[in-house]
Amino acid sequence: MSIWMINLAYIIAALCFGLGLKFMGSPSKARKGNLISSFGMLLAVTVTLFHQDIIDFRMIAVGIVAGSIVGVLAARFVAMTSMPEMVALLNGFGGIASLLVGWAEYLADPEGMGLQSSSSIFLAVLIGGITFSGSLIAWAKLKEIWIGKFSVSKPFLFKGQQVFNSLLLLLIASGGLYYIVGTDANMVSLVFWGILALSLVLGVMAVMPIGGADMPIVISLLNSYSGMAACAAGFVLGNYILIVAGALVGASGIILTSIMCKAMNRSLVNVLFSGFGSAAGSVSSEVQGEARAISLEDTYYLLESASSVVFVPGYGLAVAQAQHAVKELAGLLEANGADVKFAIHPVAGRMPGHMNVLLAEADVPYDEFVELEGINPQMGTVDVCVVVGANDVVNPAARDDETSAIYGMPIIEVDKARTVIVMKRSMATGFAGIQNPLFFKENTRMLFGDAKATMQGLVAEFKG
Repeated sequence: MSIWMINLAYIIAALCFGLGLKFMGSPSKARKGNLISSFGMLLAVTVTLFHQDIIDFRMIAVGIVAGSIVGVLAARFVAMTSMPEMVALLNGFGGIASLLVGWAEYLADPEGMGLQSSSSIFLAVLIGGITFSGSLIAWAKLKEIWIGKFSVSKPFLFKGQQVFNSLLLLLIASGGLYYIVGTDANMVSLVFWGILALSLVLGVMAVMPIGGADMPIVISLLNSYSGMAACAAGFVLGNYILIVAGALVGASGIILTSIMCKAMNRSLVNVLFSGFGSAAGSVSSEVQGEARAISLEDTYYLLESASSVVFVPGYGLAVAQAQHAVKELAGLLEANGADVKFAIHPVAGRMPGHMNVLLAEADVPYDEFVELEGINPQMGTVDVCVVVGANDVVNPAARDDETSAIYGMPIIEVDKARTVIVMKRSMATGFAGIQNPLFFKENTRMLFGDAKATMQGLVAEFKG
């Protein structure tokens, strides 16, 4: 296949990537965008295989079969509640792939690298290593893994940590400069292995101080890192489509990270270095009033007489797998004459778009989704607001309590509705580890129990 045909195919693939990203900006077109992007990637991979100097096709076939088996099993058996962890791992795999590309190119010719090649290898190894180890820590935080008495999900902070990280970064930068311009082959080789090891350490140190409540931002940032690592790997290989694809992923990840930061009214620097979500100093166990429980039957009467109902989904909805039951209840409410909406906070759940994915899986109409800015002005006119497993994103302390760790974070102001029904298993705090005054307000009622079973019970009441 001639080089002009390969480059033409790469241009078509790049257009598919751009068009796919454009479509993914709309829930109604997201599936089509995914298919277009997938076609672009299929075209790029197929053309690359026919390019010169490709390794044995039998090895490629083995990789395709192995990857397909893992992918199918993951799609079949990974629960929706585990999707954030899976996304974190996928980001990590992208990072380690780029690191391995840089590593392989270095091993192929450790002494004959030019300025561009050595610079690209350095960036691929550095960003890939940070992405890989950082993503593994993000996975452990989302999984809420405990090591002895230490919870990985909590921020890990120590005195002088920022100084240590700064020195680590300075050491890597100095090593990278020597690797690029150094002439002593033995020393360059030693420096390369040092850069590889330190990049993995830096990834751990960069994510460990970040609290669980900031994980949606971290996931989008690591996604951007994986794109930038792929872009660097593209320069290493001289592959234009990999450069374009990596740049697109890196840029879109940065944009999404910016959106997530804006949704929490925080800067990226604050997210990376503040340790937000730390249980120490941010958890309030003091009872701020009396929580009033409500029965399933009384909840039915409230909903049956309501003319407007807003559902606010959170991670508890995903844990209970209650999205289909919520959709069925919403349909019954609409048939009863109520105006039904779903209020979606940008950082509800544990990855960007988590709630949108869950509700789309249950075929909730897209026109019933309302974002934070759109629903808050209407909340004072809502008869019943049903909070399903959400906590931190509806916590009025973010608006009213200047001493709260989440003060200033935009929330869905459910407490302004005429009646608030909070569905929870218990009075436990949310992922940020902060007590929620909403539970003790006069217009709030607590409906305890599994969200799915509770929703099914309400459905049965309406049908009965």
